[in-house]
Formats: sequence, structure tokens, C-alpha cells
Amino acid sequence: MKLNIYKKILAYALLTVFIAGARVPEEKLPAGDPDNGGLTTPVGFETLVVADSTGLARHITVNSNGDIYVKLRYFGKGQQGGTVALRDTNGDGKADIIKNFGNYPDQSSLANGITIRNNYLYYSSSLVVYRSKLIPGQLLPDEKVEVILKDDHEHGTHWHITKPMAFDNKGNMYVPFGAPSDACQDMVNSPGGKPGSAGVMPCPDLEKHGGIWKFSADKPNQTQADGSLYATGLRSIVGMRWNNADESLYAVVHGRDNLHRLFPELFSSWQSAVLPSEEFVKVQQGTNVGWPYYYYDQMKGKKMLNPEYGGDGKKEGEGSKYQNPIMGFPGHWAPNDVLFYQGNQFPDRYKNGAFIAFHGSTNRAPYPQAGYFVAFVPFVNGKPTGKWEVFADGFAGVDPIINVSDAKARPMGLAEGPDGSIYITDSRKGKIWRIMFKGNRKTFGGKELAAMEGHKLLAHIRTPDEVKDNLDSETKVAGQRIYNTYCTPCHQRDGLGDGSRFPPLVNSEWVTEDKRRLIRVVAKGLEGPIQVLGKPYNDLMPKHDFIPPEEMAQLLTFVRQHFGNMPDRVTAEDVKRVLAQ
Repeated sequence: MKLNIYKKILAYALLTVFIAGARVPEEKLPAGDPDNGGLTTPVGFETLVVADSTGLARHITVNSNGDIYVKLRYFGKGQQGGTVALRDTNGDGKADIIKNFGNYPDQSSLANGITIRNNYLYYSSSLVVYRSKLIPGQLLPDEKVEVILKDDHEHGTHWHITKPMAFDNKGNMYVPFGAPSDACQDMVNSPGGKPGSAGVMPCPDLEKHGGIWKFSADKPNQTQADGSLYATGLRSIVGMRWNNADESLYAVVHGRDNLHRLFPELFSSWQSAVLPSEEFVKVQQGTNVGWPYYYYDQMKGKKMLNPEYGGDGKKEGEGSKYQNPIMGFPGHWAPNDVLFYQGNQFPDRYKNGAFIAFHGSTNRAPYPQAGYFVAFVPFVNGKPTGKWEVFADGFAGVDPIINVSDAKARPMGLAEGPDGSIYITDSRKGKIWRIMFKGNRKTFGGKELAAMEGHKLLAHIRTPDEVKDNLDSETKVAGQRIYNTYCTPCHQRDGLGDGSRFPPLVNSEWVTEDKRRLIRVVAKGLEGPIQVLGKPYNDLMPKHDFIPPEEMAQLLTFVRQHFGNMPDRVTAEDVKRVLAQ
């Protein structure tokens, strides 16, 4: 009799523990911010801001104890180290310990990848993949820094040299080596390409760029020669992830730019704004996506021949020979990270699906900029459904987004915490959000998702109307029209640049001082590190010597008067004198 009572008591105790244990994750989740962190998410989710203004944040990773590590864009440029470590000590979800660390020999500006593997923190710059040992109980890693991979190419100014990394479960590391042009133009005689430039055939860049290479995850001091080519035809990759569900590598690929600027007789400004697609690709050994010869048109659902190789927006050529993406998104949304959800906190429909952070366009002028949100791509039975959803929006804080500088924040990196929360970084000031699910997991579905469908109609997500959304439809000033065609993709309509790669023109010494230097830069291009208003920049300013002197004078007069308050005009004779030098 007593034994049965004890059995009942034990069974009740175990049931109580089980029920309590099932509630522990929910009970431990901190409260979301009253304003949901400024974001809009599906019903049932709550958002809080973990930290604000950590620096120009890029990718993010979260340790098993909840410690957060964020890679910053710059190394040691007034930020006291290129990586930030954060810890919440009281369980309110807010970081109350924030420490910078890591002053590395490589001072490259395009730092990106960061992840944790086998108790090591891996992180990268433009040219180097490092790792440091994580010490149990200690926030900062060991001060000893190992070089795992070094890009030993002579790049000059290379457009796409960031080094995000992904790891499989067999000790391999995958790293992309991006391509230095839109479509393998002759970069010696025509830096950056100019209207009508032909592509080189076969493209020599594919030997060491435009693909993903496989390396050992643990061998120090590797160079590209130590790896093997895994996949090719991939122009630029910032976001890449190994999917444990199907043991495969996935990447989100940035499409080419400048269709209208380089081939105005073949592509309208509208086509150039929405094409080509940003591709979500399943990457396998031998994958060839087709760069530089082909691009993907998400509206046609086909690979199209690039104009540098005889395409006109209609010719398919031999595009069917190359691998199509599993999904194509509109042009220039800038997918900068992808994350496959592994946790149990979110409703089951999110399990093994892909979150994609769209950093947002810079070069959709004369149409509004687009992207600036986090999407979700459902997977069912290991395959994408072919549909995507708006998961988190409101980062920009404004719609439409005319200039990049209008956006208050730009989503950049994604990470999953040990409890299944999702973390998102902002690249402008370094805000970090944590998104948690507090609703009913069993009943979550269409009703909760319906409100987010309306976001697809907002200007920064929907496909723009070719006529109604053209911001230049009422522009009268000739110089401004020329500026909007050739300059806004980088420097933006307001002349403030994008805050990282492309410098501002407003009150810039390059605009307000010697106009001969300004003419020379625009006509003959500029490459290499410069200072603008005290901030370093290191990118490529392509030649614009194809602009006739009269139009060049109109353009630079507009730039000086509009962005520099300089009353004197630039004349066609001024331009001719500089070009003759």
C-alpha cells in the first residue's frame, strides 16, 4: 500500500518537474520592449534592444552561455578593437557588460564573419580569417590570435573581398573569394567599366575569384593555394551558412550592378533598379551559378546573358547550362546574412527554415531604395516552399527610403541564441535586437502572419511602378539629371554617401577645394585609400571620361553648388583643359 502511494507521489513529482521544465524557457525569457524594439514582427513575437551604438556592426554569434560577439566593420579605427563582446548578468536581456577587443595587424575595413566552433571564436577581416580560444567563464577570449587563412593576392582596390566563413561537420571551412567587377570587364583599360565595355572571355578572374574555396578549419596560416575550389560563378557573397538539416552549404549572392549606367540603350533605369536578382543558392561541389556570363532574372525565372557578352535583357544564350537559385529576390536588396533556425522556441513552421537579412540597396535611383528588412523562407521536408515572408520590418524607420542616410538602421547579421531567440545587428550604429516568441506555438499560423503580408506593399519592399515611382520624373536641372544617373548609386541623391563604402559629397574638401582635382577624379577615376572629412575610405571611383565636356561641366557645377555651396561654375573649357593634361 505504502509502495503504491510512494509511486503516485513520485509520478506526480516527476510530472510537476516535467511541466515546470517545459515552462522554464518561456519563464526565463525577458520582457520585450514596450515599443517592440521599434520593429514590426508577427503576432506572438516580442523584441527587445540588447544594446545600442556598439559600433558599425556586421555579423554576430552567440555562445552557449548567452554571451554575444559582434564583428565590427573597422579594426582599431577609434573603436578600441574590431570585435565587441557583450554579457547580460541579471537576466533582463540587456547587455550590461560591453567590451571591445582585438587590435590585429590587418587594418582592412571590410570586416564581416564571426562564429563559434569547438570553443574557438572565428572572425575575419577583408583578407584574414582569425581565431581565438574561448575560456570557460570568461567573456573575452584568449589574447593569443591564430591566423587560419590569409588572402595573399595583390588586390589593389577590390570590390568584394570580405571573408565570411561557414563550417561543415567534418572539419572543413568554406570561404568565398569575391569578384572584382560587374561582369569581368577589362579593369586595366576601363576601371569599373564604362558604357559599352565588353567582358573578357574566358574570364581570368574565375581562376582565383568569383567562387567558394574549401579549407581545413583547424590548419593555421593557410592561403588560397591550400584550399580547393568548391563552387564557382558566384560574384559576391556576404552571407553563407551550413545547413545541418540536409548537410549542405547555402549562400545568398549579390547580383551585379550598373545595367543602365553601362548599357543605357539596352536597359532602362527601372530595369537596372529591379535587376538582376539577389540569389539564394544551395551550393554543392561543382556548383556553377554563371557569373560573369549570366545573371538571373527573377521575373522571367531564367538565366539571362549579360550585356558585356552580347546580352540585351532578352537573350538567354546558354543560360540553362548554369544552376538556378532556389529562390530569386529583387535586385540590390543586399542579402548579407542567412540563418537556418534550429531551435524549439519558435513555432514549428520555423524549424529548419531560413532567415535572410536584407541590408538594403544603395543604387536603385531614380527609384526608392529597397530591402532593409528580415525575411523568412519556409522549408518543408528539407526543401524551400518557393515563398518568402516579411519576418521583421521597421529598421529604416521611414518609407519610402530615398537615400541610404534616411534609414535609421540597416539589418546586417543574424544569430540564434541557446534558447532559440534570434539576434539581429544593425550596421549603422550597432544596435542589437533579440526576437523571442511568447505566443501559442500550437495555434500560430495564418492569422498571426496575415498582418505582415501588408508590408510587401510598402515602397521599400514592393516592385516600384516604372512611371509613378520614378523620382526623376519632375527633375528639370540638367546637371542634376546627369548626377542622378551616374553618381547616386554610390553617393546618393542627398550627397551623403552610404556611411561606409562611399564617401559624402556634402561639404567635402574634394568638392569645395580645387575644382581641377574634382574634374580629374570624376573623369579619370580614383583608386586607393583617401580621407574625406576625416574618415578613411578605400574603394574604386570608376572613370567617367565618356561624359562629354559640356555635360561634365553641368554635372560638376551642380555638385559644387548643391553640395558645397560654391557659387563659381565649372565650364566645358575647364573640363577640356584637365582632360588634355
